[in-house]
Amino acid sequence: MKAYVFPGQGAQFEGMGKDLYENSTLAKELFTKANEILGFEITDIMFTGTKEALKQTKVTQPAIFLHSTILAKVNKDSFTPDMVAGHSLGEISALVAAECLTFEDGLRLVSKRALAMQEACESQQSTMAAILGLEDSDVERICAAIDGIVVPANYNCPGQLVISGELEAVEKACEQLKEFGAKRALMLPVGGAFHSPLMAPAKNALEKAIEETTFNKPICPVYQNVTANPETDPEIIKKNLIEQLTAPVRWTAIMKNMVNDGVSSVIEVGPGKVLQGLFRKIDRELPSSSM
Repeated sequence: MKAYVFPGQGAQFEGMGKDLYENSTLAKELFTKANEILGFEITDIMFTGTKEALKQTKVTQPAIFLHSTILAKVNKDSFTPDMVAGHSLGEISALVAAECLTFEDGLRLVSKRALAMQEACESQQSTMAAILGLEDSDVERICAAIDGIVVPANYNCPGQLVISGELEAVEKACEQLKEFGAKRALMLPVGGAFHSPLMAPAKNALEKAIEETTFNKPICPVYQNVTANPETDPEIIKKNLIEQLTAPVRWTAIMKNMVNDGVSSVIEVGPGKVLQGLFRKIDRELPSSSM
């Protein structure tokens, strides 16, 4: 059984998508349509923009979505998923690849998501940090005891958990986690506290857009961030997608569930190879590749 997985924010790189645009008529049509939907030439930033320009949330999220979904569409003849999942933003890419959302609706949701998250980030000082070398339960316990908002945000793999919250609370948590024995507690260069209660304004802004968007029954199960479970019911998928902005990404559980459900190979669709590396932490023998 094949699992196709889609990366989230942080996978962007300078020149991303340019080869697709230059070598595929379909890709060129979709990138052109994306410029029209977004109202700015995102292709200029993707193909020739600087690393700094690509870091803007309003650019980063649509850029990664476009790279992933257009790559899947261009390779549609060989795209035969038995299951799909996406890390954070990548969940919307996965929903488009699984034909639960149209390309156009997916892009509109990603754009609204990015703008809403950017606005939430600017409302107060917040950040994220990667914690390496501790049990999840220890990180959870120490974060819960901190005065302020700091919560587990991304359960990436065993021994790697990202925390998120108010700047001062995250800094305090990092100090205590290092004292407790964390191999690393590294502040991340991000604009805000993604997947934390501080994203509530973005969640509220996106909820209406999600509710008004048509979700179809996907062609295969979608393992969702909020529950880590395979879903095919459009209404459940919508509900979980709304909850995703303030809930943690349960990627470790998603990977374990896919392995338990019989995945035989993992194909990463989009920029980077981070998700392949995380799967190897779960099952070293599991074949993985990129599209």
